Amino acid sequence: MLVDIAVADVMTEPVETISPDSSLAAAASRLAEGYGSLVVAGNGDAVGIITKSDVVRAFAAGDTEGSVRDAMSAPALSVHASDDLADAAKVLGDADVGQVVVVDDAGDVVGVLSATTVVDYVPAIARRHAVPGAADVPVGEDAVGAADDAVRVGDRDRYGHVRKPGRVDTAYEEGDWAFEWDGGDGIRVGNVARFSKPVTESDVEEFAHATGDTNRLHLDDEFAAGTRFGRRIAHGVLTLGLVSAALARMPGAIIYLSQDCSYLGPVDLGERCMATCEVVDALGDDKYRLDVAVQDGDGEMLLEGGSTVLVDDIPA
Repeated sequence: MLVDIAVADVMTEPVETISPDSSLAAAASRLAEGYGSLVVAGNGDAVGIITKSDVVRAFAAGDTEGSVRDAMSAPALSVHASDDLADAAKVLGDADVGQVVVVDDAGDVVGVLSATTVVDYVPAIARRHAVPGAADVPVGEDAVGAADDAVRVGDRDRYGHVRKPGRVDTAYEEGDWAFEWDGGDGIRVGNVARFSKPVTESDVEEFAHATGDTNRLHLDDEFAAGTRFGRRIAHGVLTLGLVSAALARMPGAIIYLSQDCSYLGPVDLGERCMATCEVVDALGDDKYRLDVAVQDGDGEMLLEGGSTVLVDDIPA
């Protein structure tokens, strides 16, 4: 992510506690008030955590007269308030638990972190962080060659756009764009689409005008020099547009249904970037889910996320 999110930024506070000697019925009553979990505290220390699922399992086993101590998860798994959210997510995943307590430098419990909260704030944590279908970003003559292989160069308009692209699904192509697809005329799980192009200064300026996003970070060198980036960078949504470009060139008429993403790094003006989209699930009714990523010329991840698309037939 461009700005790290700490556990303290998203944890639930204040902490709701219960004694280990309290009855399960008392715990159920407290949890019914809307709490996702209760920290079990004995002698001022967190000794465990109890959730609705813990209480339900105990009742299902016939332990209706038991205590919190009998049903709680112990010892209490913890993360530090200053931990990066991605690191805390790994703790949750490795332990296969839904809740952990959050402690401060003194070891005092200051909050609770749930897996639901992690997913809400960082959707991409649930996916692998390797670039799907990873490959080198084409540069220089390789990039131009790849583009020439993908299109039939024809007449150009006053902007230099190729108006005879040799494709049925795009209006035009340009000489420094490159696209690869390994699935032939069909779409199957495991197929990978890649699209690359330079993100130019004119791209950024035209995007700002088209959308109204005239944030000076993208347009004003002097202003941008004083930001955390120290220079102008491309719009995040413009970067995500490379994913859309890759999807648009898959077989069929591609219709976006949903998209989530996390931004991992800035895109410099003039940087050649590549979007990679890997089909990971066939949902039925011509719908597909894809893991997507954008990387720069050095292979550094700039964006990762997930797309869902509907594939219609190309109009006759």
